[in-house]
Amino acid sequence: MAITKIPAAGFTGNNFRNIIINGDMSIAQRGTSATGVTGDDGYYTCDRWYSQTDTGTWTISQSTDVPSGQGFSNSFKMDCTSAGTSNADEVMIRSKHEGQNLQYLKYGTSSAESLTLSFWIKSNKTGNYYVALANFNTTQYRVVSFGYSIDSANTWEKKTITIPGDTSQGFDNSNVENFTLFWLFSAASSFTSGGVSNTWIDYSATRFANSDLAGLGGSTSDYVNITGVQLEAGTTASDFEFLPVDVNLARCQRYYYVHTNGSGQHVSLGALYSATHLVAEVSFPVEMRSVPSLIHGVGTNYYRFYRNGTSDDFNNWSEGISRATKISTNLETNSNISGTAGQAGIIEAISSGAFIVFNSEL
Repeated sequence: MAITKIPAAGFTGNNFRNIIINGDMSIAQRGTSATGVTGDDGYYTCDRWYSQTDTGTWTISQSTDVPSGQGFSNSFKMDCTSAGTSNADEVMIRSKHEGQNLQYLKYGTSSAESLTLSFWIKSNKTGNYYVALANFNTTQYRVVSFGYSIDSANTWEKKTITIPGDTSQGFDNSNVENFTLFWLFSAASSFTSGGVSNTWIDYSATRFANSDLAGLGGSTSDYVNITGVQLEAGTTASDFEFLPVDVNLARCQRYYYVHTNGSGQHVSLGALYSATHLVAEVSFPVEMRSVPSLIHGVGTNYYRFYRNGTSDDFNNWSEGISRATKISTNLETNSNISGTAGQAGIIEAISSGAFIVFNSEL
């Protein structure tokens, strides 16, 4: 039988047309909802989507509210549960990217590619909103920003923005945060006093938005949903690039990998380095962006080591990780362990509060 050739238009220098990772909000390794979020920047639900909530208190969730007939199952939602003062401080989301994945855009040369950003958005509050793109090159930061409007309350709307290439400054060819997109939903004058620039200029946060920003966070009625986020080379928005779930998950696991979460889950094989020191090796499913840090659940008898016809329950990975690389690490503990050096066995999580996560987020 004939094999159909994969169309070249479906791929770019980073093997995917869409620069945005998890733009359909389908991967949420951290969980589907985080409540009481206020004044705390970070990743909460949908992978690769970083929140800033400096006014009001918010529930951040992976929502099933999506634009009808577009093929999406999830959106990213920010819902204000305790009002602050809109435009007194920042409410925004960010999508962060490594510069080494963007060399094909040829920024910093006369051949710099234009980009097209498209996304679906919904809010209770109509008015003007802004999106800014920043190049955090170590030589010179650059920024470009654009306005768009939410025209109808509580209605999904698709927005498309074309961004010129920057001939003046390229991206660092490295694995650190180099290119970041900001969606601003509320912002103080430190982000709005300079006015937007639709062409790339030297960086100033004052150029992210204009002072007519509608502003969310001043009412418990305020919310915003976003999904179908795509950023691609060229001046035309193509249909959203849906990826198989295994491919999408693997792209997210480069930055954040949940190894174990909850009771009854396998952790690893392990062995006693000494009578009281347990060592276990973990291999990551994909190469992580950088050598990760360990985040784990701590509590009485959260984990169990089965060995030599008996078992030890222990509380945490008290010694942390060792010999860590981007593809594997050792977990170590001397918490409540007592046996004979050289004994080997199986390690499991035995509490609902037990979890083991490896983090190399931008």
